[in-house]
Amino acid sequence: MIWAVGGFLLLLVSGIPIVLALGIAALVAIELTTTAPISIVAQRVYGGISSFTLMAIPFFVASGLLMEAGGIARRFVALAGALVGWITGSLYMVSVVTGTGLAAISGSGSADTAAISAVMVPEMKKRRYDIDLAAAIIAASGSLASIIPPSIVMIVIAVTANQSIGAMFLGGIVPGLIVMAGLMLGAWLFARGGGPAYRDGEAFTFQRLGRTFLDAAPGLLVPVVIIGGIVGGVFTATEAACVALFTTLVVTMFIYRELKPRDLPRILLKAISLSATVLIIISTASVFTWIIATQGFPAMLSAWLTGITENPIAFLLIVNLLLLVVGMFMESISAVLILLPVLLPIARSYGIDPVQFGIITALNLSIGLITPPYGICLYVASSVAGRRIEQVSRRIWLPFLCMLVALVLVTFVPAVSLWLPSVIMK
Repeated sequence: MIWAVGGFLLLLVSGIPIVLALGIAALVAIELTTTAPISIVAQRVYGGISSFTLMAIPFFVASGLLMEAGGIARRFVALAGALVGWITGSLYMVSVVTGTGLAAISGSGSADTAAISAVMVPEMKKRRYDIDLAAAIIAASGSLASIIPPSIVMIVIAVTANQSIGAMFLGGIVPGLIVMAGLMLGAWLFARGGGPAYRDGEAFTFQRLGRTFLDAAPGLLVPVVIIGGIVGGVFTATEAACVALFTTLVVTMFIYRELKPRDLPRILLKAISLSATVLIIISTASVFTWIIATQGFPAMLSAWLTGITENPIAFLLIVNLLLLVVGMFMESISAVLILLPVLLPIARSYGIDPVQFGIITALNLSIGLITPPYGICLYVASSVAGRRIEQVSRRIWLPFLCMLVALVLVTFVPAVSLWLPSVIMK
């Protein structure tokens, strides 16, 4: 176990890509601490991705890329502008609402962040908004894709925890909306004292709202199809992903007519590349989790935690602190695959619902997407905004606090994440 964990941390700190760090550490640990044949690596790599449910990932990724290229993102921005563009700090509000809407389609935080930034940042610069805060808010809005269905992270959590994907998806909706409301409130409080630059929003009219809604309505079909189909038992998560991809293709090519056949090879190749990145991490992580499980690490950690405290509240505080720190340094899916198999059985022993614990995990790792040094959404937003990461990081405290409040609510008020699944999936 020491060889596996120590080797992984050493390789990670040295800058080796995480997929190689996981695989090499596991391989060395197997050779030095077990009598298992080396062929077990191939078996575990294959077994890690031999899952019908995980097939949903490439379809959701492709659906998100089609959404960005086919005009759905731009129409969501217009609809969000009609809804909240009249509020002080209107462009901040539009960014948050758009991020929430895009999260319900793509499942990829970095892709959503890039899409929102490309549309919103030029206008924010024109109106002399605080661009550092803008990039921080956009990054946080993009990170909602880890919480709001069809989150790829949620799919991995559900598979790892052996829980219903439908219940996990439903459990993320209310926390995601709480984060959205918190980000909007924080941005509004900042903008209210920020001067006249933030008070030039357009007047609200039902005519504009109706026009933008009708324009965006075909794109809104996608999340309805995904969530409705899974929750209603019409199809599985993988089948929902296929239907979502088909629906997005029809909307972008035949209704909006912005996506051309010549664009498809480029988009599909990108989807294959992104999906392969996720799946190879899952496959190598399965080898790593197998070796630490066979070395008794989960039992040791459980004994240590229960020796410290028998109070579930104290346990959750420790877990949140651990996940917040891990999220700052590690990619979300890798963190889930390494830590969830260890932490979930302990959480069950404390009487914590697996769905609630999954949402806690996802929200912690979502915060990791906006916190340096990893903070991939923060890097994307700052890059598109033309700002250094150090400059944007100085403004990250506002969205960080908003997401932290949501995390506290999810952690200590189980109904926040469990009420919707309990009502709909009786």
